[in-house]
Amino acid sequence: MKVVAFERTKQGTGASRRLRNAGKTTGIVYGGNVDPKMIELDHNTLWHALKKEVFHSSILDLELSGKTEKVLLRDVQHHPFKQLILHVDFQRIDVKKPIHVKVPLHFIGAESAPAVKLAANIISHIATELDISCLPEKLPKFIEVDLSELVAGASIHAKDIKLPADVELTVHVAQENPLISLAVQPMSTMLDEASNSPGKTEASAI
Repeated sequence: MKVVAFERTKQGTGASRRLRNAGKTTGIVYGGNVDPKMIELDHNTLWHALKKEVFHSSILDLELSGKTEKVLLRDVQHHPFKQLILHVDFQRIDVKKPIHVKVPLHFIGAESAPAVKLAANIISHIATELDISCLPEKLPKFIEVDLSELVAGASIHAKDIKLPADVELTVHVAQENPLISLAVQPMSTMLDEASNSPGKTEASAI
């Protein structure tokens, strides 16, 4: 995906406010062997781009001053209550060096999972993205999590997910092995079973 930016010379609160009033968003590009650059972008174009999942997990082509750089979106600052983007950060990347980035998870096979079909469990998604490490050219747009074999009461952790070739979990994720998905019995079913249990019946009779 391509991002068009322009160099920003004026800084400060007043300058940023004037840019926002003109339909612009401030930003910065950093990393690599060159100095950080202050930039500005068209707000509406950026707003629509940020709605696309792929924009957050892809290598972007940033056009600035007639040159194109490979970058990753690293941070977005939103206004607390207005539909307004205040600032964005982009990081330059070296195509020969591994990067770490959070990639969205796409869950598949839930409707055929034994936990759902046989036990009427609900599958809860604890995480919706995963922090991975790979070379830029190997960066996946998303990672699929297959739930088709999930049984009642079982769970899926980060290390259980089949990753694409040449893609690894970042070190801290591998160490922590966080919970990703969990099959749980609905509360209404648990209450019904408790009310119909022998112990409950005998207690009521007494």
